Amino acid sequence: MTDEIKERIQNVASDAVDAVDVVIVEVGGTVGDIESMPFLEALRELSYELGEGHMAFVHTTLVPLVGPVGEAKTKPTQHSVRELRAIGIRPTMIVARGPAPLSPDIKAKISLFCDVPPEAVISVPDQPVIYEVPLVLEAQGVGDHLTKLLGLGGHAPDFTGWKEFLNTYRQGRGSVEIAVVGKYTELRDAYLSHIEAFHHVQGRLGSTVHLQWYDSEEMPRNPAALARLERSDGVLVPGGFGARGIEGKVQAIQIARTRGIPYLGVCYGFQMQAIEFARNALGLPGANTTEVDLHAADPVVCLLEEQKDVAKLGGTMRLGAQRVLLTADSGIARVYGRTEIWERHRHRYEINPSYLDRFAEHGLKVTGRSPDGRVEVLELTSHPFFVGVQYHPEFLSRPEAPHPLYLALVRAALARKEVPAPVAPAPALA
Repeated sequence: MTDEIKERIQNVASDAVDAVDVVIVEVGGTVGDIESMPFLEALRELSYELGEGHMAFVHTTLVPLVGPVGEAKTKPTQHSVRELRAIGIRPTMIVARGPAPLSPDIKAKISLFCDVPPEAVISVPDQPVIYEVPLVLEAQGVGDHLTKLLGLGGHAPDFTGWKEFLNTYRQGRGSVEIAVVGKYTELRDAYLSHIEAFHHVQGRLGSTVHLQWYDSEEMPRNPAALARLERSDGVLVPGGFGARGIEGKVQAIQIARTRGIPYLGVCYGFQMQAIEFARNALGLPGANTTEVDLHAADPVVCLLEEQKDVAKLGGTMRLGAQRVLLTADSGIARVYGRTEIWERHRHRYEINPSYLDRFAEHGLKVTGRSPDGRVEVLELTSHPFFVGVQYHPEFLSRPEAPHPLYLALVRAALARKEVPAPVAPAPALA
């Protein structure tokens, strides 16, 4: 196992050597966990083979504040470093996290008992937003120290774009509330890519994005939550699977559609969008996905054709980057500024093509397809912004390049908040 892991790391480094100067390998978890031991051993052996000056170990550790006076405790750091040294890894830099900056005497203590130079003890106190951290690291000379250790020469970093992103992020030019409706809302990390995509948008627009979380399983029996969602500036229904919580998602989508609230559905949220429209706009109360109801009266969402003979499910979804062709002059094409895109996928079900004509007759149109004709995008043409996509745009959003769909959702939410669009009275919720 160790040889295999080491070979993979070496192959990555070999593939990247022509394009970059440094390969960064992150090993998560806690030192001493049995799950990480093969990876740490592989890296130890690799450092031995590469030799001094070609590899550095940066150890991230927690320095908690304990007691009424907020005393910083370095024992956890000392113990984790001792564990690393016991398996043959000597940290060359320690990045100490905590609720407050480390005092000089605490940094000196870590330096002394962990056997690292004082300049290699880096204090990273909690920040209002994670994107402040690179500037905190740079202010303490992390880049200079590592380039000297690895013999990379002087490379002055250019943080101009990053600082512009943060300056815009802090401006607070207005605000919007985006409702996120899902069944994993108690564990926000389940939607971390979506959260960060909205941070990226805030760094571009300067408008504060407040996320309001709704448990889709609780919504059908919580009228107060439904009433609050009606006051949202935008709605996101992200990915998921299974039967739990789908009725709450359908209700949220109906509210967004009938009240003119900007809506983005991603993967399962896209499939729920089709189900909601079929039930409440086409008058097909039995519409569902065969993932939930194998014998649905109207299987608006069905298993991909090539999945029907799959017996072992592991790794057999439609995965990875796929080409998507967008309809010229459609809303989605205007959002992207082009008619051909590549987006990442992870799904086993699709929109049933036999319902597309009826969708189109009522205004829900296919404006994006894969080259082989699969439905990738649905738009409601009579709505300010009502878009569902089969793919996962959140995975491609970046701080200095926010994803166009999240930008479009927030812009539509801002526009609606400033000038509410008139909409017809909504029918009773199904």
